[in-house]
Amino acid sequence: MKRRCIAAGVILAAATTALAHQGVQSPAVKARMHGMSAIAENLKTLGMMARGATAFDVDAARAAAAAIATHASTVPELFEANETDPMSKARPAIWTNFEDFRAKASVLESIADGLSTSITTPEDLGPAMGSLGASCNSCHSIYRE
Repeated sequence: MKRRCIAAGVILAAATTALAHQGVQSPAVKARMHGMSAIAENLKTLGMMARGATAFDVDAARAAAAAIATHASTVPELFEANETDPMSKARPAIWTNFEDFRAKASVLESIADGLSTSITTPEDLGPAMGSLGASCNSCHSIYRE
């Protein structure tokens, strides 16, 4: 049940993210949204496999995890500029506690990087989604509206 909730949340986030980008005026905020959307799209790939909605493909799963790691490594850079936009979901706490924010992005990068070589079977996807989801939530619960 928990895996289904995480997968459903990832899919919903990816679907609503595309709509959220409409009307964004700040180039920095738009770049952040695109970076986070890339993470969500790769989480969606893993989530669809974990649910059995798409066939398990070890190479695609590992590539998705590697892409999450790559995008996670850029998150602190994307948020260095304290720019806002009415469409942004970023909370001011990002910039008042930037080192914690940076550390959480690093944890996501590390988890995803490890998964990019450790996923071997469909059974690996549930724990992978659990650890990725927990990492995402640890940041979103504090730094995203």
